[in-house]
Amino acid sequence: MKLPFKRLITLLAGTALAGLVQAADLKEIRIAVPDLSAGTQNSGGGVTDVLRSQQIFEKAFADQGIKIQWNYFKGAGPVINEAFANGQVDLAYLGDLAAIIGRSNGLDTRLLSATARGVKQYLGVVPGSGIKTLQDLKGKRVAVFRGTATQLSLNGALASQGLSEKDLKIINLDFNAAVAALAAKQIDATWGGSNLSSLQARGLAEIPLTTKDLGGAGSVQAVLVGSGTFVDAHPEVVAKLLKAQQQAVQWLTDDHNKQAYIELVSGLASYPPVILTNDLQDQKLSEIFPSTLDPVFLGKLQDAVDLASKERLIRKSFRVSDWVVPGLVAAGI
Repeated sequence: MKLPFKRLITLLAGTALAGLVQAADLKEIRIAVPDLSAGTQNSGGGVTDVLRSQQIFEKAFADQGIKIQWNYFKGAGPVINEAFANGQVDLAYLGDLAAIIGRSNGLDTRLLSATARGVKQYLGVVPGSGIKTLQDLKGKRVAVFRGTATQLSLNGALASQGLSEKDLKIINLDFNAAVAALAAKQIDATWGGSNLSSLQARGLAEIPLTTKDLGGAGSVQAVLVGSGTFVDAHPEVVAKLLKAQQQAVQWLTDDHNKQAYIELVSGLASYPPVILTNDLQDQKLSEIFPSTLDPVFLGKLQDAVDLASKERLIRKSFRVSDWVVPGLVAAGI
């Protein structure tokens, strides 16, 4: 049963201080997003591109004079965690590992919503390399962007085959650098997103497998987190923002909008539409983008925390249930 809106606000408050702070005191909401674009525009994919294109947050807070500042980071999760630590952002859309690392390292972040689940990842290899399975990667030079969901994805995929990073020669490269290195044959393989399909189309890479071929092992989850200071000080704003986000989620999870979504993200990210078309051909948007922090999603996040701890990607494990802002799950938001 959903909680009344006023009750949700009370639950979100967390401290008596929150009740004393009015939204009128807030002038700007600073939102961080990893920039996945290969061009001059910014794109984070998923719900963030829908939110920006439809100006949903801007419209929701216009009557209060609150501006929305979108900050895109090429350095992805690691840089965004630094921004959190320095008090430069209020909210962030992140892949699972970056958000987990921040929490594990002592950042006071709060889990606000799911933003993607079961996102497919790809193995790209040099053409003619003979690499067909993860076992074939033993001793090979494999690029991965450390500190991002892609690294945790690789660890999950490897673990499903009885392997770990220790079996590979890992090279830390960001997404664009990894693609360039693979095309130049400076590495043997890379683990990443659907953009690797562009290399395959040009004959510069082969894609022998994806996380789907591994039964979903290594698939990525994504979340929206907020700084504890912001969430505690502005519970009404957080509740209103999550309610507004649902407009984008409802559009995004309508499978009739699949082609429109592909065109939107491809245009912003400067990717050929065929890349996203092929990536999503066997998936429904309604399965990827629900925002609810349901038991299944929270369970997958806990599995991610446990794997990150086991593989020593984080120093300290934690319970995901302690990360969730009280009242969100009960309220169905």
